[in-house]
Amino acid sequence: MSELSEAQRAAIAQLLQTTPVIAQLGARFAANGHSLYLVGGSVRDALLGELGNDLDFTTSARPDTTEKLLREFTPAVWDVGKAFGTIGARKKIAGGGDWVIEVTTFRADTYREDSRKPEVAYGESIEDDLWRRDFTVNAMALNVSTPSGAGELVDPYNGLEDLADHLLRTPGTPQMSFTDDPLRMMRAARFASQLNFAVVPEVRDAMHDMAERITIISAERVQAELTKLLLTSNPVPGLSLLVNTGLADYVLPELPALRLERDEHNQHKDIYEHTLVVLQRAIALEAERGDEPSIINRLAAVMHDIGKPATRRFEGTKVTFHHHDVVGAKLTRKRLAALKYPREVIDAVAELVNLHLRFHGYGDAEWTDSAVRRYVRDAGPLLENLHILTRADCTTRNPRRAERLRRTYDEIEFRIDELMQQEELDAIRPDLNGEQIMALLGVGPGPAVGEAYRWLLERRLTDGPLGQERAREELLAWWPTRVA
Repeated sequence: MSELSEAQRAAIAQLLQTTPVIAQLGARFAANGHSLYLVGGSVRDALLGELGNDLDFTTSARPDTTEKLLREFTPAVWDVGKAFGTIGARKKIAGGGDWVIEVTTFRADTYREDSRKPEVAYGESIEDDLWRRDFTVNAMALNVSTPSGAGELVDPYNGLEDLADHLLRTPGTPQMSFTDDPLRMMRAARFASQLNFAVVPEVRDAMHDMAERITIISAERVQAELTKLLLTSNPVPGLSLLVNTGLADYVLPELPALRLERDEHNQHKDIYEHTLVVLQRAIALEAERGDEPSIINRLAAVMHDIGKPATRRFEGTKVTFHHHDVVGAKLTRKRLAALKYPREVIDAVAELVNLHLRFHGYGDAEWTDSAVRRYVRDAGPLLENLHILTRADCTTRNPRRAERLRRTYDEIEFRIDELMQQEELDAIRPDLNGEQIMALLGVGPGPAVGEAYRWLLERRLTDGPLGQERAREELLAWWPTRVA
């Protein structure tokens, strides 16, 4: 077992000093004859100097006792995880922030071969509990219920050593760990990105051999892990691990499908590698533009070219992917629905995939005001997301072309901002509403109103705001000439 470094000892001491809720809760459990340990990611993050406001504990107390003790400690308690041995709480400390607490009885979760839900079995010791944890770096605990309250480190599986070496290893065999909970294979990918840790060969091999077992996990849990992975600052190592071990074949098969064989004339770029580059660029652009990490941006970057395998055609020595945007949008909807993403996320990502070529469709010619208005109208509330995806998708290695694309898009954003100030582009609509159209034309509700509305909208997009007087004149002049 590795010894704590001076820096780690200092980190633990500072943690206990600056987070009095830990010692207070430990003393409460100890006074009632129970042990309490800060555990898992909370300990790992504390040793890395990155502890947030979420505290995970494990205890010898059963859930009913834990709930009673927590309700005496804070009024904000919830028991939605009680069936799995977990009670949650929120504690406000004067001058110390708002702490979210989860306390779980020592336990060991396992999955039957045909089950999507874990069977909960309570353990009897901290060592048993840690043995069933996912990785050694998460199988460390601080005993906070000792008389001194000093936080004795419990590390039976050398997690401290693996933390120092930046390695992901399981406490027992990876086969046993992934049999207990196959979602841990997804967590390995997430931690590879989140912590920038390497997965040891035996864990990687087990992920490859047991990849199909991920199918017994509910789509909701898989989606939650995928989302956490994509929202890390560098998802590429984790995604690469999913692809290389075969897990992505069951979770996100469209991603490994992008690894098309290069054609003999080498006429198209490596789509899979291009996708990873686009994702990295999108993340960088979020930061540059001051935007928060967005699962919509990340998914759009990953999915934007998934229509290419189905649309690839060889025309002589040329490779084409006609309509891969449209096909990709349909595939995106299907995949994200299977992963149980919320409807608003599905709609947004699919629409971005559908729109991601719109910029290139205008070519290198100077954009007219009409083209700018249509671009904004088509993007709607996704305009900022489309800016990021479009810029990220310009990955040409030709410096001159890259600079030309950058300048062109800079000009487009400038034009959009300019027209926004002049015309309120984010709310483009005709100069007359439906009631005004009906009164002017003497018609009732029906298709005729929609036809007139669409004509006025087209005029608005082409020439900008007409004003109500001119709109009335032009509509009255056009109305008799339309083809009924």
